[in-house]
Amino acid sequence: MMRSDHSRASKLLEELVRSVLPVLLALIVAGLIILAMGSNPLDFFAGVWTYGVTGLNWQRSLVLMAPLLIVAVGLIIAFRGQLWNLGYNGQYLLGAVVASGFGPYLFEALPGWLATLVIFVGSLAVGAVWSLVPAILKARYGTNEIITSLVMSFIGVGVANLLIKGPFKDTTTPQPQTAVIADENLLAYIPGTNIHIGLIFALVLACVAQFVFSRTSFGMRMDIFGASPKAARHMGINSTWMVILLFALSSGLIAFAGAIDVLGQYSYQRANWNPHYGDAVMPFVFLARLNPIAAIPLVGFYAVLATGGTLAAQQAGLNVDFLLVIVGLILIFMTITEYVGEKRRLGQSYLPHGLKRTLLRPFQGVAGRKDS
Repeated sequence: MMRSDHSRASKLLEELVRSVLPVLLALIVAGLIILAMGSNPLDFFAGVWTYGVTGLNWQRSLVLMAPLLIVAVGLIIAFRGQLWNLGYNGQYLLGAVVASGFGPYLFEALPGWLATLVIFVGSLAVGAVWSLVPAILKARYGTNEIITSLVMSFIGVGVANLLIKGPFKDTTTPQPQTAVIADENLLAYIPGTNIHIGLIFALVLACVAQFVFSRTSFGMRMDIFGASPKAARHMGINSTWMVILLFALSSGLIAFAGAIDVLGQYSYQRANWNPHYGDAVMPFVFLARLNPIAAIPLVGFYAVLATGGTLAAQQAGLNVDFLLVIVGLILIFMTITEYVGEKRRLGQSYLPHGLKRTLLRPFQGVAGRKDS
């Protein structure tokens, strides 16, 4: 019994190290880059803490965490099914434009709660429909969904911008943007805070997703399909409908995050605006091993980094895009840790077998050339 407890604790420690190590290494390298650019990395990281946590700044971080966590859950759904949904930018912006474009008219014509419900359902539907092209091509013809989802993302970004510059443009301002939604029609705040209830929606969604994945027959079928589509077909799982359903759920939730963001804090949408939430949270989704509950603290960490890092980067003389450099470093070190961990059997893999095979393919090619 003691040996079993020791083994379980050792495995948990190994997995914790494997999840935390890429973040620590990325922060160390980021600090060296800041130092090489003539700034003090300690001042930058102190600024992240000051502007992201202290005072009331933690509330700003939690507001940002709401759409990030919803996007993360959407990505987890696709990745657990061994599907690469990389169309998140277009899906998010289309969901946002449903809220920002139709919102001002819906709130005038309908009661506030009903208009909000219509916007949420509309954004979910638009995201789901936008995923049909890559989903059907993948399910029926085996087309690489990385390419098709990226193409649909570019088209979605363009469609959102065209709508903002065209039929949804606010004619009272020269800027290409939608009309501003009145404050009384935005999402309510959690009592005693400046955090909108979209955060509660996101946390509940993560918990529900965790329950579905681990406690329901659908979650089991999804994991079987993600592990081996051939085995899933032998068990009577319709692979075509599974691909379409997982893509629709993933894309719909990402579009829903866009609507939450508009109704939660922005109240309008400008052309050519794109927060790139999917790019930012993808490494943390993998570090959480596609576990929605485990993704909560990791997404929270990035929300603090993004909220505090924006001002900290400006004060350090850095471009705010430096935050994406940190995210990229995390992804690089996660890939290296995955490779080393696979060789040494260090903890559980971040990825299902199919995604892991794709991620490690470049390393396998290098290893093969060395062997020859």
